Amino acid sequence: MARNHPILEIASVGFDAPGGFSLHDITMSVSRGEIVCLAGPSGCGKSTLLRIVAGLERVHRGTVAISGSVVADRWRAQPPECRGVGLVFQDYALFPHLTTLDNVKFGLSADFGSAQERKKRAQETIEMVGLGHVANAYPHQLSGGEQQRVALARVMAPHPPIILLDEPFSNLDVCLRQRIRDETLHLLQTHGATTVLVTHDPEEAMFMSDRIALLRDGQLVQMGRPTELYCRPMDSFVATFFGEANRVQARVMGGMIPTPLGSLEVADVADGTAVEVLVRPEGLLISPQITPGGQAIAGRTPITARVEAARLLGRTSMIHLAVPDPQASNADATVHFHARMPGQFLPAQDTLIEVVFDPSQAFVFSQDGRTPLPHKAMMSGAPCTPLSVITSGTPSPSERTVPSTRLQSESL
Repeated sequence: MARNHPILEIASVGFDAPGGFSLHDITMSVSRGEIVCLAGPSGCGKSTLLRIVAGLERVHRGTVAISGSVVADRWRAQPPECRGVGLVFQDYALFPHLTTLDNVKFGLSADFGSAQERKKRAQETIEMVGLGHVANAYPHQLSGGEQQRVALARVMAPHPPIILLDEPFSNLDVCLRQRIRDETLHLLQTHGATTVLVTHDPEEAMFMSDRIALLRDGQLVQMGRPTELYCRPMDSFVATFFGEANRVQARVMGGMIPTPLGSLEVADVADGTAVEVLVRPEGLLISPQITPGGQAIAGRTPITARVEAARLLGRTSMIHLAVPDPQASNADATVHFHARMPGQFLPAQDTLIEVVFDPSQAFVFSQDGRTPLPHKAMMSGAPCTPLSVITSGTPSPSERTVPSTRLQSESL
């Protein structure tokens, strides 16, 4: 299905709440069949923006258009029931005195034909979401996942031009949430439903969406495909929202940014400029094999670090590292870093390991974190393309020791 025709157009929308919160100049569009996530921390304005689209809040500035027709501006607002949108609330808002079938049928007005025709469409939609066996059950007889699918069926039955989902998985436990969001994504994609979904969960946003609109303090910070926001963040807030990062404060020296992990080359940045370097834990490739003399691996020279702790997190292992800080006046100074390795990788405390810094997993920003400063490795190749994983060896004693740790950088 072609996706070049916008179903939803939000142009310079502003909103002022009585308590002082505001939305500022939000502009974005959603194409036919596209799934867009409004993501961000609590209180950033994502649910308010969704309510504006639904017609539950007034627009104070700008316009909202659905299927090419303006439904809201500062002078007028089409009521929610006239916009043709389907809205799934966070608590699903099912009628407790109605069965599954009747809850879904409630969303079908007389415009959809006779009572028998409406019942038939409701039944077909219930079967589509896999709930035919509970068509006559009441909400209190359903699991949380089944209630969520009833709410989704109710908004899908009228075939609205756009479906709005306000944190639809937040009331489900972790295991059920993963299964239900997978089933929901399959349903939305199969039926080509144009969807706007609100979530504060970065993993959920990346899993569910074709594009993500990331908000902060009522402003749209960056919008794009998940890979764009993860691999080319516009500021440090975007970078850290989608994953943990090690932070290092540094200064440009001779076109280079020295860090305890290695140097990054930048262009057109004055010497002495203070910068912030963010390195993802998966950007530290490690091996317990000590190679005296620092043999270069994948074009970069490894450094020796000491393991402070290692924890298995299920699919990955998190290793806490003490890395010598060559820029510190104290020769014993070290910097604390987190490294993430796939599977089970749990070296013992105080093990000496070799660390290689993958520059494709590093981001440089101005000191306030607001302005990206692309470095050479970022500009010369595809970001987030990892170096080859270092082959692990057997831990061995070494005369190269790492002193006790002094925390110098913040790991989020």
